Amino acid sequence: MDDICGLIARVRSYHPTTDTDLIRRAYAFGKEMHEGQFRHSGEPYITHPLAVAMILSEQRLDDSTIVTALLHDTVEDTRASHDDLARRFGKEIADLVDGVTKLTKLQLNSRETKQAENFRKLFMAMSRDLRVILVKLADRLHNMRTIKSMNPEGQLRKSRETMDIYAPLAGRMGMQWMREELEDLAFGVLNPEGRQSIIRRFITLQREAGDVIDKITSDIRVEMDRVGIRGEVLGRAKRPFSIWRKMEEKRIGFSRLSDIYGFRVIVATEAQCYAVLGAIHQRWRAVPGRFKDYISQPKSNGYRSIHTTVSGRDGKRVEVQIRTRQMHEVAETGVAAHWSYRDGERVENPFAVDPAGWISSLTEQFDVGADHDEFLEAVKLEMYSDQVFCFTPKGEVVKLPKGATPLDFAYAIHTRIGDSCVGAKVDGVRVPLWTRLRNGQSCEILAAEGQRPQSTWMDIAVTGRAKSAIRRSLREEDRARFIRLGRELARVAFDGVEKRMTSKALSMAAKELHLPNGDELLARLGSAELETRRVIEVLYPDLSDRRGDEIDAHAAIVGLEPDQTFQRADCCQPLPGERIVGITYRGQGVRIHAIDCPTLVELDDEPERWIDLQWHSGNHPAVHTTTFDMTILNDAGVLGRICSLIGAQKANISDLKFLDRKQDFYRLVMDVDLRSIEHMHAVKLALESDSDVATIYRVRDPERRP
Repeated sequence: MDDICGLIARVRSYHPTTDTDLIRRAYAFGKEMHEGQFRHSGEPYITHPLAVAMILSEQRLDDSTIVTALLHDTVEDTRASHDDLARRFGKEIADLVDGVTKLTKLQLNSRETKQAENFRKLFMAMSRDLRVILVKLADRLHNMRTIKSMNPEGQLRKSRETMDIYAPLAGRMGMQWMREELEDLAFGVLNPEGRQSIIRRFITLQREAGDVIDKITSDIRVEMDRVGIRGEVLGRAKRPFSIWRKMEEKRIGFSRLSDIYGFRVIVATEAQCYAVLGAIHQRWRAVPGRFKDYISQPKSNGYRSIHTTVSGRDGKRVEVQIRTRQMHEVAETGVAAHWSYRDGERVENPFAVDPAGWISSLTEQFDVGADHDEFLEAVKLEMYSDQVFCFTPKGEVVKLPKGATPLDFAYAIHTRIGDSCVGAKVDGVRVPLWTRLRNGQSCEILAAEGQRPQSTWMDIAVTGRAKSAIRRSLREEDRARFIRLGRELARVAFDGVEKRMTSKALSMAAKELHLPNGDELLARLGSAELETRRVIEVLYPDLSDRRGDEIDAHAAIVGLEPDQTFQRADCCQPLPGERIVGITYRGQGVRIHAIDCPTLVELDDEPERWIDLQWHSGNHPAVHTTTFDMTILNDAGVLGRICSLIGAQKANISDLKFLDRKQDFYRLVMDVDLRSIEHMHAVKLALESDSDVATIYRVRDPERRP
């Protein structure tokens, strides 16, 4: 039990009355359950939960969280069950372990549509008990610290997930130190050369300029002594990833990057924070636009501090953060400060936020009825962004993500104000709606009755709330038209597979696609947010299997090796019946090009990548998407008739987008699923014969790279 002694000593240092017997029993049970299991490094598996518990003890967390860390993998990886844990350690700890287990199973970085639903589950877990996320973050931090023992593919996958999900989440929870470490560890895997180059430049800079941190720290202490304030001054070089990100954002080299050092001043009172700020600004010139007062306007996770950037010693830009000790403790642990202990008592820190209230403020604007994509968009926009604070004409504060516009400001006040917005004044001056708001500005929204959201607003809005409201309003306004168009598209798609479109079939498809009803499904089809192919797939998944005389689309090519996979090139969209050639792509199989594809010219000097191929002879299914660009008369019933013509040729419209809408003509692109080149000519001839079709041609675009 020697391994557990260090953890118990750490916990006892801030919580003298800790239940050491509970921690020892949890460690013993975890060690027994993980017996015979080893990490990628070859160490006994129990070393991992012990390390996770140590990370959480550094945040001075309660016994339940520490014990959960020791047991967090037992339900997932061993024979232990929720009931076993509840019987041995109580329901609270069993539920916490169960929450961590469920989070581990979520594929948060999946590119599939289920990603949004998993994010929803993540927020639900956070709302039940935020300590679940604290354990998961500590688990990820230890995994990243020991990532070199994993295989290269696993390192890349876990590092991307860390950079995309866990690091921003840690930052949003106020655990900035953890965010920075997670980002830097992931950076070392995703771009090791970039990280090493930053470190080498730092070493060179230190050799040339000496210990800049000690010099500037001493300068700040001198100014504090001058105004009679005692406090702690800490200085450090920023982490390599933080520097790399600044270089990328500003598109400058290391030599031109100035604020690569950060300093922190910790004093006793709020009044002393402002006195130190004054002293620093008297000694050094403040950099315009780089001052933030999070004491008077704290972040939603409880973070309070004054940030300023000054031109310090030798003209070097220096960022200084000024805060009290209590503010510093919240800044270090973020939302986790709610559970912190000192001397056996829960810390009564006035700046620690209530976790339930924090989660509520984070999720209150996400409409439960919104679809998964909108929810995911809203979560990511709100979770991954810094905030700016703006004022209404009455002086009320509105918090918005960095880069927000007056349109976002309007929707943050009320959806009705956003919908009726016709303009805005910032600091009393009329500005365009796409203006980016800055900290401390006053914004006045100009509204008018009868105004409705414009489609261009989607490109202006930044917040998830505004985008969701705009999209919903546009959808409702065009709903009747989209339903009519969607019904025609659906009818053609059903005719193409020799099925009858009924209200029951549409309702069943809507249910499978997690939509409320058939009308909503038709509206999505009409607005091109949903493909008719998807509707047919969910209703008749085995349809291709019943076409006995059709060639399997996955085996439509002759000349490939048994282990080679293929894909039609987007640039030329070759069809059965056309002469084709295969081009090999490392790690991506073979791409099929038409022999006259312009892209092939660029590959003339790489003959070793060319493969002589041909299509199987026989009846191919109508699954080969071809894009048509057409101009049609803007008149009632024209589009419906065109859809009918395509359906009459047993072809399926899988997507439709309008490029240009004029009073007399529409220009649109339409994706049609075809069987062969002959089938394409038949469809094209049928459309060209219609007097309301002005032009139609097949799109073969070299810019659509394979």
